[in-house]
Amino acid sequence: MSYAKKHSIIFLSLILIVAVFFACKKKSTVMDMHLNYFGLTPGRYIVYDVKEMSHDVNEAIQHDTTVYQLKTYIGPIYIDNQGRSAREFRRFKRDNSTLPWVETDVWTAIIENYKAELVEENQRIIKLVFAPTSDKNWNANAFNSLDSINYYYSSIHKPMTLGGISYDSTVTVEQENFTSLIDFRVKKEIYAAKIGLVYKTFKDLKIA
Repeated sequence: MSYAKKHSIIFLSLILIVAVFFACKKKSTVMDMHLNYFGLTPGRYIVYDVKEMSHDVNEAIQHDTTVYQLKTYIGPIYIDNQGRSAREFRRFKRDNSTLPWVETDVWTAIIENYKAELVEENQRIIKLVFAPTSDKNWNANAFNSLDSINYYYSSIHKPMTLGGISYDSTVTVEQENFTSLIDFRVKKEIYAAKIGLVYKTFKDLKIA
């Protein structure tokens, strides 16, 4: 009797050890896809300081600079026309911090099949793909009728300071880098973990 009882305890202990072993092993294989670079927490908002500069020797005002603020706000979850759980992506604008916000756009943001999509001006753009790696590149216009354009990561999980604000981890997406005798176009975006887009630049110069 005592032997059977002892044997039973050893057997149960063995099951427990094996269960713990497999549980630990399973947990260690879970891969972080870093979806939080797209920042889709409902209620989250970001305020950007925007500067637009134009240069045109054919205009009366050859050099013009416009400064304003832009706010993006993540709205509630809703079901889009494809049956997917999407989020409202609302944009607001004001000329300076003393004025009230004016809503300008209601777009759609979603993460589907490890792709971060933003429907802006009725164009579905793939902003990010997950998990971010240096060998990933993708056609940002794969889901719309615009010309194919190749995006890729030029920097991954790097700390960065922008505008006096430090971010623990960022990824940089190179969207366009084209130079010719008459054109110069550079476009990129930087995303911070747990926040979303924190920096964007677009330079489009044409030499007549």
